[in-house]
Amino acid sequence: MALGVELHGTAHDPAPYHRRTNPLSPRSLMRDSWRHFAAEFIGIFALVFVGGAAIMTAQMAHAENVLLAVAAAHGIALAVMVTATMRISGHLNPAVTLGFLAARRIEPMMAMLYIVAQLLGATAAAYVLQWIFPHDAALGARLGGQSLALDVSFGRGIALEAIATFFLVFVVFGTAVDPHAPKVGGFAIGLTVMADILAIGPLTGASMNPARSFGPAIASGVFEAQAVYWIGPILGGIAAALLYDALFLRRGREPVDHGAISPTD
Repeated sequence: MALGVELHGTAHDPAPYHRRTNPLSPRSLMRDSWRHFAAEFIGIFALVFVGGAAIMTAQMAHAENVLLAVAAAHGIALAVMVTATMRISGHLNPAVTLGFLAARRIEPMMAMLYIVAQLLGATAAAYVLQWIFPHDAALGARLGGQSLALDVSFGRGIALEAIATFFLVFVVFGTAVDPHAPKVGGFAIGLTVMADILAIGPLTGASMNPARSFGPAIASGVFEAQAVYWIGPILGGIAAALLYDALFLRRGREPVDHGAISPTD
């Protein structure tokens, strides 16, 4: 993606960052950093803006199937923005970035830059939503923020978010990081988010993304269950990244007679 980049964990280079050298000058590094910052800021801004707007407009229009509309909006927005930014960065999620960091596929300073951009972009989008939408709609939808259902405990919320984010990051690695992955851009990643929202949206809001929860919480002032939306996604994302990196990515192509559906693609 760069879901990586030239020097910060390339999508189609299985070598982790610590095996590479950095030939860029300080000025080039600064310019390169701003490129990545801008890509992450714009990408997460779009996701939070479109997702939050979809929640509020569906409620205002009294849509018959709010869950499906919200899932589709988030899935499409993420698919489009990951595809648009994946040559530069394409993470758009601190859980993804920390998964890359755990798998040693991004430099620590670059990971920090990504996460700062993600948090700022999500917060900016939430404030824009607050400015644009009627107060009652924004208040009722918490600007697109998430909350736990009454019968979902703190521990169950973490478990649900961890499982959903595990699926998401596993698909990121399987379709964008793996050099032998099918070339589908962010399409599969967006579909995973859509499926996860349909599955656990009524239970936790299906954040899968600490920035997506953080931005609306800052703008609305409602910080309910924020720990769930940080702990769960980070645990799930790191687990998926480490598993895929160790078990699948470093093994290369599967032999033709081992049953893979597409062993040589």
